[in-house]
Amino acid sequence: MNDFKILGREIGHFAPTYVIAELSANHHQSIERAKELVHTAKDAGADAIKLQTYTADTITIHSSNKPFQISGGTIWDGKTLYDLYQEAYTPWEWQPELKAYANDLGMDCFSSPFDPTSVAFLEKMEVPCYKIASFEIVDTGLLREIGRTGKPVIMSTGMATLGEIDEAISTLRGAGAGPIALLKCTSSYPSPPEEMNLRTIPHMASAFGVPVGLSDHTLGIAVPVAAVALGACIIEKHLTLSRDEPGPDSAFSLEPDEFKAMVEAVRTTEKAMGQINYSPTSREQASRTFRRSLFVTQDIKAGESFTPDNVRSIRPGNGLEPKWLDVVLESRATTDLKRGTPLELAHLAQTTSAYNS
Repeated sequence: MNDFKILGREIGHFAPTYVIAELSANHHQSIERAKELVHTAKDAGADAIKLQTYTADTITIHSSNKPFQISGGTIWDGKTLYDLYQEAYTPWEWQPELKAYANDLGMDCFSSPFDPTSVAFLEKMEVPCYKIASFEIVDTGLLREIGRTGKPVIMSTGMATLGEIDEAISTLRGAGAGPIALLKCTSSYPSPPEEMNLRTIPHMASAFGVPVGLSDHTLGIAVPVAAVALGACIIEKHLTLSRDEPGPDSAFSLEPDEFKAMVEAVRTTEKAMGQINYSPTSREQASRTFRRSLFVTQDIKAGESFTPDNVRSIRPGNGLEPKWLDVVLESRATTDLKRGTPLELAHLAQTTSAYNS
C-alpha cells in the first residue's frame, strides 16, 4: 500500500484513524458559528476540518429550467441548484481565517475545490492536501488541476464504478498528484445503512493499493465504527452544533456529543483490532488458573489404581492437562495422594504403553 501522509501524519492501515469533521453548510453563514464548529470539532477529537470552496456561480448557473430544479425525493426538493449552493457555500474570505484558527488548535484544515479558480485560491491558502467530492470524480479537467499541485488527495467514490475510480486515479497520477486515498461513500442524504456496502472497503484497498476510508452520511455512529473494524483508516463525518437548526446539511450531521462518542468508539475499535495473535495475552496469563486440569478427588493409597471416581477434570488448572486422563486411568499411584492434590506425571506408575501412544 502506498504511503499517505498529511503534514507528516501517517494515514494508513496501522496508523490511528484520521477523523475529518466536515463543516459544509452548518455555519449558517456566520463566521462566528463556523469558528465555534471548528473549536467543537477539536473538543470532540477530530484530526482535521474540511471546508468546501465554491460559490453558486462557480458550481452552477442561475437558472430555474427543469434540469436545475432539485427533485426525486431528496431533502432539498423544491429548490434550484443555484439557490441551494447560494445558501450552503462557505464565503471564501473566511477560509484562510478558519484554516489559521484550526491550525492554532492543532488540527489540519483543507477543502474540496469545485473548479480551477478554487484550486488556485486554495493553493494561496497553502492547504496541505485536497479532498475531491464524489460528484466531481468524473471531472477530469478538475482532477488534472488538483493533480498538478503535487499534493496528497483524498477522493470520495460515491456513485462511481470501479472503472471510473481507476480512471480518476490515473488522471490524478498522470497530472503529478501526490499520494492518493479513497473514501467509500454512498451519495444519498441521509444514507440508509443497508446501502453502505462496507465490505467494499477492504476490496477497494486491495484493488487500488491505497488507503481507504469512509465518507459517511448515515444517521448515528454505528456505520463509521463498523467501517474502522473493516479497515477504514479515514472517517469523514458532518458536524453541526444542533440538528434543530434548519440547514441544508443539518439532518445528516452529528451533534457535538455524538461526534465525540463516535471518535471515542473509533479509538476503542482501533485498540481492539490489534494483530493476528493465538497466544495468551499478558492479562490472560492470570486467567489460565481457571482452566480445567486433573485433580485427586478421593484419597488414594500408593499402588492404588486411578479411576473416574478418584480423579476428575475440574477447575483450577494446576494439575495435568485433561488430555492426560486416559493415561492416568491406566496407571497406579506412586505415592499416597490426598483429595485436592493436583496430579503430576511423577504421581503415575506406568502400567501400559499409554505413554507412548
